[in-house]
Amino acid sequence: MRPEPATPDQTRGGQTSPRQTAETGHNSDKDGFDTWRALQKATDKKRADLIADIVGHPKGAPSVEELDYMNPPLSEDAVRRHLNTLKEVGVVAILELESGDQVHGFPRQFYTLTEAARELFDQNGLFPEDAWQREYASVKKTARIQNVEDMPRPDA
Repeated sequence: MRPEPATPDQTRGGQTSPRQTAETGHNSDKDGFDTWRALQKATDKKRADLIADIVGHPKGAPSVEELDYMNPPLSEDAVRRHLNTLKEVGVVAILELESGDQVHGFPRQFYTLTEAARELFDQNGLFPEDAWQREYASVKKTARIQNVEDMPRPDA
């Protein structure tokens, strides 16, 4: 099992102090994580709901199928588009099962917060894990969704 290769804006690498980029005037670290853009994209209501479900998921890495179930107003395509936006700004990363670890008919990709996003959210009091885990656990799930939730996830 392996995570999808990280792009420079997905991880913090070493600890560095934020700096302002000349191009945007926004704070970013040496790996290009732009805190302003990340917060801007993450605080959109629909994307914030997806982030809350990622944080609340018992394994911290739900599939699109689980996120679609937890967000009935969104289509699966809309969930994927929002996740792609969050991935582009370094808020989420994709974990993918190796081909030999895949189970036919079950998801092979899962979404998790990047370290940079978790640090940013913690610094700003956003998406507290305990609260969102309680919220996620309180939702009644179908047998299928419970089976997907229980399946193993790739290591981050």
